[in-house]
Amino acid sequence: MSTVAQAPRVVVGAAPSPGLRRLVVTDVVMGTRAIVHVIVREQCERWVAAEVADAAGLALAALHEADHRFSPFRADSEISRLARGDLRAEDVHPDVQEVQHACLSARRATRRLFDAWWRGWFDPTGYVKGWAADRAVESHLLALLSLDDVAAVGLNVGGDLRVATAPGADWRWRVGIVDPADRCRVLASLEVVDGGVATSGTAERGAHIVDPRTKEPCLAVASATVVAGTLAAADVWATTAVVAGEDLSWIAHAGTRTGLVVAADGQVRRWSGGVEVDVVSGTTLPELAR
Repeated sequence: MSTVAQAPRVVVGAAPSPGLRRLVVTDVVMGTRAIVHVIVREQCERWVAAEVADAAGLALAALHEADHRFSPFRADSEISRLARGDLRAEDVHPDVQEVQHACLSARRATRRLFDAWWRGWFDPTGYVKGWAADRAVESHLLALLSLDDVAAVGLNVGGDLRVATAPGADWRWRVGIVDPADRCRVLASLEVVDGGVATSGTAERGAHIVDPRTKEPCLAVASATVVAGTLAAADVWATTAVVAGEDLSWIAHAGTRTGLVVAADGQVRRWSGGVEVDVVSGTTLPELAR
């Protein structure tokens, strides 16, 4: 979670779907802009729009609650209180315990390329935004898909996405990955039905990611975009990609769907499943099913 609003890292559109329209609710939270997207039938009932507004409000409120609890930039957050020793580990909220366990699992899975304890105290910044977005979608937005007039739901938090689509709906989330060297250019595009898309790197916020093994800034990757089943997983592996640099051996065991890494020198590499694939100019990443 950053204290500075970030520029979009992906461009969100959709494949043509006649008869559908997009309802959007926005808020500023976690130092960035959060946008709820709900795709509904053009002629949906008025009460459906009210249901969407209520669900979006609850989803955004859940992000604010997570920010209050987990932000290292808030003196009254549980994370800050833990770091100061004002709060005992056994007294933290169950959500903090859940995130701690998840971060331990991520540290093992990434072989310490991702480590929420690298500073010497617990800082889940590289995990909790995705986790909070997943929870907001799963707790408040997915239920909208049971309505006949709703085709898809999505949550964009600072350019990272969690989306879902109703079974059989004529809708695909079209995502354009922005070139880190030219913010007006889309480097690659993909279509997502369900899942998370996260981007990390040095292009927007400079050398803010540190290799937890060496404590040195990671400079080799300008941008890394990862698609996974959840945004939390995509976020972890996007950070891992930045730390790993030119080494993509981790993709074999990561369980991600696809991704793209842009090196500081402009070289582009991508993978599908656990296998690196050749890059073609103007590439379109494979469509991702559920």
